[in-house]
Amino acid sequence: MAAELKTVIDSATLQKRVAELGAQISAHYAGQPLVAVCVLKGAFLFFADLVRHIKNDALEIDFLRLASYGGGTSRGGRTTFSKDLEVDVAGKHVLLVEDVVDTGHSVLFLLEQLAGRGAKSVRVCTAVDKHERREVDLKVDFAGFPLQKGFIVGYGMDYAEKYRELDAVYELVPERDAGAREKP
Repeated sequence: MAAELKTVIDSATLQKRVAELGAQISAHYAGQPLVAVCVLKGAFLFFADLVRHIKNDALEIDFLRLASYGGGTSRGGRTTFSKDLEVDVAGKHVLLVEDVVDTGHSVLFLLEQLAGRGAKSVRVCTAVDKHERREVDLKVDFAGFPLQKGFIVGYGMDYAEKYRELDAVYELVPERDAGAREKP
């Protein structure tokens, strides 16, 4: 099925906001060791841009990846790590960096896991804070852009492993819907 890509957040706007987030995070953790954790695969572009803007001499970085079985990350499903952290987070501040926070189940799982490993604090940073399908009460500490709806791709976010490389965020509009929207 062919699709239309409708720009939601252009590259210049993304980069400006990422620099602002980096400054906010730098100020929040000033003088304190910090472990920035990238949730793969979707957050990798955002994470790379973000950590270059975080000014912290004690910054450590690491990566993790989740796998979900039997119902995704929704209730009843089982979530596990397909790539776990290598850095010990016990007694350290942790910044969890996501591409998009949607239902909130994956982030809640990670918050519980990191707290259980003895993290001093865990805060969430996301490029897109999407409320359309939020199912859990979850605080996003550093949000790039709030969105209410739409299936988005680009800037690390994908559809069937496609579109990750795009330098902006787009809404993926199936062609049949795109044509229907143009009709009066």
